[in-house]
Amino acid sequence: MAASRGRPRRIAVLASSRGSNLQALLDAIVSNRLDGEIVGVFSDKPAAPALQRVPEMLRWSRDAKSYARRGDFDRELGDAVAACSPDWVVCAGYLRILGDAFVERFRGRLLNIHPSLLPKYRGLRTHARALEAGDQEHGTSVHFVIPELDAGAVIAQARVPVHADDSPETLAARVLAREHPLLVAVMRLAVAGRLTECGTTVAVDGHTLFTPLHLDCAGDLVHPAGAE
Repeated sequence: MAASRGRPRRIAVLASSRGSNLQALLDAIVSNRLDGEIVGVFSDKPAAPALQRVPEMLRWSRDAKSYARRGDFDRELGDAVAACSPDWVVCAGYLRILGDAFVERFRGRLLNIHPSLLPKYRGLRTHARALEAGDQEHGTSVHFVIPELDAGAVIAQARVPVHADDSPETLAARVLAREHPLLVAVMRLAVAGRLTECGTTVAVDGHTLFTPLHLDCAGDLVHPAGAE
């Protein structure tokens, strides 16, 4: 997906809760670290605090539970997202599973940030599951969204150590602090036209990634040591 010069990339964000990852994108845009524009924030929860982070004209929300059929909500959400003509759609703390039709509508430009080192711990309770398994490290991943839950091609990851006295809450806080720079770094690739979904793999600058990129301590994406 080649970026045309002269205008910021249009980014739609789906969020269900606090919106701290959305705020990281907004801050990066204001500081000129991300050549993008948030053109809409969409939520399945009308009371989601994330909505308050953007002007009212950019907010869209419906109570998903009020719809008799899941597909009806997904169609209305998809129409609202499409109406803002996004170049990229980012699930940033969006806690509702997207239907297959929605995913296919935006396939190839639909990203999600997930709090685990995928393919480990798809779905919920990722921090508790990492602790229960006795993992020595945990982290977060940004991946392309496909119809199968949290199974799309992984673009990049950030890792954190697991401490002996960690609770799910302390581990979640440590991971969240790495989610923000990871999402911004991946979106910098995306808006620059450097990122492409190629079936079950990812290409950066036209070159296939055989392992996900790694977020280093400076907030840059690099190939893990020893990876091709």
